[in-house]
Amino acid sequence: MAEEIKEVVETTEEVVEEKTENKPERKSEGKREFRPKRNFDSKKKMLDERVIDLKRVTKVTKGGRHMRFSATMAVGDGKGLVGIGSGKANEAPEAIKKALQAANKNLVKVSLVDGNRTIPHDANGSCGKSSVMIKPAPKGTGIIAGGAARAILEIAGIKDVVSKSLGSNTKVNVAKATLAALQSERTSEQIAELRGKKVEEL
Repeated sequence: MAEEIKEVVETTEEVVEEKTENKPERKSEGKREFRPKRNFDSKKKMLDERVIDLKRVTKVTKGGRHMRFSATMAVGDGKGLVGIGSGKANEAPEAIKKALQAANKNLVKVSLVDGNRTIPHDANGSCGKSSVMIKPAPKGTGIIAGGAARAILEIAGIKDVVSKSLGSNTKVNVAKATLAALQSERTSEQIAELRGKKVEEL
């Protein structure tokens, strides 16, 4: 029995020696290696955000008045991508968050020309009783617009444009009318493709 125990001990010692021999040497010789700190900087936002309208709304019920916040936001990348969304919540930050989520789901691509400087042609857009007319402008004109229409045109990345708001001046409807006008824009290449012709034939 003693001999068997002695053999087991000897075999275990041999296994331990083999493991220690095969174990790679540490470069730092027992000291902890220096590791650079990870960069935890927040990711840059891909889309710009604009507040179109933020207001407190009241719902009158039998139990009393319930106050909530309603937000309308616009998002865009400054290269022709733009979207509008609305949201409601008991707190303003939560309403804005919901509006941004809705805007990101409703992104549309706008046709721009001359290096994303201006729009291809005149266009009209309407929403409710609001109507917006937009026209291309020469270089250096800037964005001649006001209120919600200006916010949409800026966030879409347009540099030179002239616009006129007609009818109702409700912020949300003006913003949606401006977006509708931008969506109706078509470049000469797109029109030629729809007609099955070349640009020179138009």
